[in-house]
Amino acid sequence: MLQIRKSVERGTANHGWLKATHSFSFADYYDPRFMGFKSLRVINEDRIAGGRGFGAHPHRDMEIITYIVAGSLQHADSMGMKAVIRPGEVQYMSAGSGVTHSEMNAELNSETHLFQIWIQPSSPGGKPKYGQKSFEAELNSKPIVLVASKDAREGSIGIRQDVDMHIARMQENDTLNFKLRKGRGLWLQVVRGKLKVQGEKIETGDAVAIVNDAENEADEINVLICADKSSEIIIFDLA
Repeated sequence: MLQIRKSVERGTANHGWLKATHSFSFADYYDPRFMGFKSLRVINEDRIAGGRGFGAHPHRDMEIITYIVAGSLQHADSMGMKAVIRPGEVQYMSAGSGVTHSEMNAELNSETHLFQIWIQPSSPGGKPKYGQKSFEAELNSKPIVLVASKDAREGSIGIRQDVDMHIARMQENDTLNFKLRKGRGLWLQVVRGKLKVQGEKIETGDAVAIVNDAENEADEINVLICADKSSEIIIFDLA
């Protein structure tokens, strides 16, 4: 089963200093058809004005991942972590039993563009933790990069859920064959560009959801991704 989520159909919010687009129901945006996808609960594409951001606020029982597209973000939290996140970097915060944090645009005079992702953990509670890593070199040299996973394999950031998060930067006419195992779901989010997924055309801001509900336990779905122009995508492979 393949479903396309068009960019123009996403929820939006304009707070002046923050322009946000919501793939799933969030805050004042509610659509019962889009409450999440498997354990993937939030994909917010945010654009934050220079020098502005989210003041200190609490979270618990959520795996929070931030991917910076442009600009930079200043992070501080109740664990004592302080860091700046830049393009090509992935930030991970497991809220666990509870954490307070702030995220501010570190650029005073220009916008920061990012994706904020929330994943429901495999179990509630646990000690909060923080991770951050640049994948810029790998993204510019490999066809697809695993940036987060349950077992932290291949140099990815370890998270508390059976989800593999990949990022791929594709040039015009590049192709990817992504193997989706039985019982798993794929959510592909287009950061920029224009592609075909299983022959269906998608572009910047669009997303594709695919569920492998094959009857044969050994069956895999071969998801064919073709770039019609230079593109960047985030792929979630979810239990």
